[in-house]
Amino acid sequence: MFDKRIPLFSLFGFKVGVDISWFILAVLVTWSLARGLFPFYFEGFSAATYWWMGAAGAIGLFLSIIFHEFCHSLVARRFGMPMKGITLFIFGGVAEMNEEPPSAKAELLMAAAGPASSVVFAGLLFLTHAAAQVVNWPAPVNAVLIYLAWLNIILAVFNLVPAFPLDGGRILRAILWAAKKDVRWATRIASRLGSAFGIFLTVLGVISFIGGNFIGGLWYFLIGMFIRAAAQSSYREMLIRQTLSGEPVGRFMQKDPATVPPSISISELVEDYFYRYHYKMFPVTTGDHLEGCVSTKEIKDVPKNEWNSRHVADIEKSCSDENTIAPQSDATAALALMNRTGNSRLMVVEEGRLAGIITLKDLLKFLALKLDLEENEQIALPT
Repeated sequence: MFDKRIPLFSLFGFKVGVDISWFILAVLVTWSLARGLFPFYFEGFSAATYWWMGAAGAIGLFLSIIFHEFCHSLVARRFGMPMKGITLFIFGGVAEMNEEPPSAKAELLMAAAGPASSVVFAGLLFLTHAAAQVVNWPAPVNAVLIYLAWLNIILAVFNLVPAFPLDGGRILRAILWAAKKDVRWATRIASRLGSAFGIFLTVLGVISFIGGNFIGGLWYFLIGMFIRAAAQSSYREMLIRQTLSGEPVGRFMQKDPATVPPSISISELVEDYFYRYHYKMFPVTTGDHLEGCVSTKEIKDVPKNEWNSRHVADIEKSCSDENTIAPQSDATAALALMNRTGNSRLMVVEEGRLAGIITLKDLLKFLALKLDLEENEQIALPT
């Protein structure tokens, strides 16, 4: 999801980062507060005061979302679910999980922790606002506090809408999962409701836009499109994980892949391998020993007039955890690695020896065939 994630800090072992799209939200929130909400509800302040109130409101939103997602992550950790971290982006924030919850109870408690945390945070802000009035804090400070308190209430209520992957949708999935003992069925129902809610918001956005509410309509439309896409992708990812879970990488690997000797020239490499097989990466081997790999990226870094004089050994890249995997590893681990690194081919390595190559294409072919034959499921797979 997040191709341009900027790390910010770590909190109790959770890495907090921000997607570059978050800065768009920060600017829009600051502007709308400084030029719209605060001047409308709290009159009599200077333009500069409204701007710092808007900035404070945006920072408060940042902290509110972090606290909300942090509570999700704490409960997830309690149930042994590995969390990659918390990332803020244009539509809020997300606690990134590597796998599905182990039980309906874990799903329920993890999902409920978010809205509950927002209500608690709102209560603390209401109490702080009340205390600030007693001790006569500046009026602009009180205005920001009461805004943030109500913002957290709205955040809690919105997240309780039973539309997957919102927290309310996850709570619904947990209830359905517990009732029927079928997480796939529960996810399908909750995802369909999430998709329907997304369509509703999209239509509402169009109606608002036509009615003259340009900014509000645009946000309804964008959030609706995002929720619909997230609902569909969440269901697809769950199906992929369930279908591939427990399947070893060795089952899918090509056992006799094309390999490149380190002694050939770059010109020979391009003509005899890249133009012949149409892959973007090849293992470099001497006998059955894996020395590294070479890809189109390394070739493009070499001027074409040097291709005849330079050899594969000059440009090959060392093996690493980014491009190799063990044959006994779970296929879901291979898919996750491909997704994280952008590599569509991984070298399968056993004790320094190249055992084979596993490709995204082969994994997706198996996935589509198994769903078609055994589950009668039709989903749009990633390419």
